[in-house]
Amino acid sequence: MDDRSTADVADVAEEWEIRGSTTPFQGRVTGVRTEEVLMPDGSWARRDYQTHPGSVSVLALDDRQRVLILRQYRHPVRQRLWELPAGLLDVPGENPLHAAQRELYEEAHCKAGEWRVLVDFYTSPGGTDEALRLFLATDLSEAEGERYEAHGEELELESARVPVEELVRLIHAGELHNPTLITGTLALYAALHGPGGLDALRPADSAWPARPYF
Repeated sequence: MDDRSTADVADVAEEWEIRGSTTPFQGRVTGVRTEEVLMPDGSWARRDYQTHPGSVSVLALDDRQRVLILRQYRHPVRQRLWELPAGLLDVPGENPLHAAQRELYEEAHCKAGEWRVLVDFYTSPGGTDEALRLFLATDLSEAEGERYEAHGEELELESARVPVEELVRLIHAGELHNPTLITGTLALYAALHGPGGLDALRPADSAWPARPYF
């Protein structure tokens, strides 16, 4: 095993040689790309992956240390999953923070006074280039004005506020399966119990190399 110092543990940008790239399918938002990639042994391998504009999500934490979660039907897995408010970055050049604020309003009719970056991650890097920025929103209150008019699966959204510790227990018990909810909950738990607490998190306008927006 290769022992490394913590200073060396970071993802780095790299791109292997490609000799052909096609898009056999392009939907309204996502597509499928097929590429021939040069392997270290000199062979060429085909890689098919979903192209994606990127996403944002919001872990909204109230003053009682409860997380706002939503349950929504997800057809590919045939389940109603508890999730965090989230949405696509399908407006070119949109600031991720503004998109997250919009999603919190539209899906939960809430606003937040404080925003930080909780964690950035690739949702499934072996099969899609989707990058997701997950914000922590605190100092919650109800949004002004009328509620957003829901469509499609969002017509039957359920909502709940669950203590962080209970969410951690449910995750370890195998009761919750949404990757963003799991990632966000465990990242929040680590931040709450780590040095510096929530103040050690990055500002909401921090650079995001996976989806530059400046």
